[in-house]
Formats: sequence, C-alpha cells, structure tokens
Amino acid sequence: MFYIGADVSKGRWLTVRLSENLGWKVSLFETVKEIWDDYYAATLILVDVPIGLMEDGQRERLCDVEARRHLGPRGSSVFRVPCRVALGADNYIDANRINRDRTGKGVSKQSWAIVPKIREVDEFLNSNFAARQKIRETHPEICFWALNGGRPMMFNKKKNEGVKERVRVLRRLCNQTSAILEFARNEFQGKVPDDDIIDGLVAAVTAFLGGKGLLTIPQKPEIDTMGLEMEMVYYFVD
Repeated sequence: MFYIGADVSKGRWLTVRLSENLGWKVSLFETVKEIWDDYYAATLILVDVPIGLMEDGQRERLCDVEARRHLGPRGSSVFRVPCRVALGADNYIDANRINRDRTGKGVSKQSWAIVPKIREVDEFLNSNFAARQKIRETHPEICFWALNGGRPMMFNKKKNEGVKERVRVLRRLCNQTSAILEFARNEFQGKVPDDDIIDGLVAAVTAFLGGKGLLTIPQKPEIDTMGLEMEMVYYFVD
C-alpha cells in the first residue's frame, strides 16, 4: 500500500509518495487528473486544496472556522474559500465582486492565486465519483498542529526557523524526511520552495500514519450541494 500528499506549488502539484515498504517518491504534476492517473491505486491522496464549496450565504465553511481556532497564531494560513460561482470568474475583480454579492465577503489575493486548482479539483471530483473515496482535503498547518500534540507551529513556514521547526516534527515520525528533502532540493534546483516540499511531505505522512482512520474538522463534516464533504483531515499524535 502507498499514500500520497499533494501541495500546490507555482501552478503545479508537488506530490510525495510514501510506501509501507519505506519507499518514497517526489514528483511534479500539472493536473489532479494526472495525479489520479498515476496514483489511483493509492490507499489515500491528501491535497492541500479546498474540497466542498459553499454556494452563497453569509457564513464560511465550518472546517475553516474551526481550523483557525485550533491554529491560533497560524490561523491566518487558512484562507477564506470563494463560493463555487466565483470560481468561474475570468479575473480577480469579477471573482471579488461575485463573491461579495453572494456571500457579503470579497476574495483575498491569496485565495485567488489558487482558484485554478480549487476549480480543477472541484470539477474533477464532480465528474469522477471513484476519486471521491480517496482524494480528501487536509491543511499542512492542521497536520503539523495534530502531529505536534495539538500545538501549532510557532514560526512562519517561509522563515528559516519555521522550516527547521517543521522538519523536526517530521523527522520524529518519518525516517526518510532528510533524504526526501535533499532529493527534492537537488531535483528541482530551487524551483520548488522548501515550504511546498514540506507541505507535501506532511500531507503524505498524515495519510501514511492515519490511513483510513483519520480524524476530521469538524467532527461531523458538512456536505455541499454536489455531495462533497467539507472537512480537513488529520492524524493526532500525543
């Protein structure tokens, strides 16, 4: 059996594959369909992209609200997710207007930057019901919070202290951490930031440790109008 963690990196997907025989692989993909075509036999594929979207209304997804509460000082890393209609906008100005009309809130520049990947995953899961059983949403800061005994990371992930802090957590749980980081840094020659590699790896470690027994935020996920669960999954380590 093997497990996949996937993070968006400069418009592509950085994936980390961990196998029960301690094998591993780091790859780049253009689309989530390519990930599925290569890894449909995975036990679990965890992605750092919102799955399940609100159509309109004044409130946010409960998983985002609860995740921020757990993360405290790292809560700002959980962006407000645009409503589904706003994903079809051709530009940021239109998306911001549509989302404000529908929900009363605009779209942040950070959220707009990953809208193509949110739309890509949403369209893929709405046309591939088999993939829904394996592709689930997580969030790297929630993963680290849970793997660190319910304590959020102290430093920003893009700072040197933040990289070291997260690597320490990963090394406690994954003996291949140093080898994976060294390979990815050499393979991609600075084209993939360290924090994206680390985010992909923590998703893979979470999938590997939790398998099908992961916990969810919220404990009882909401269901969107397309039948997708709005959740973030994690594995808790005391």
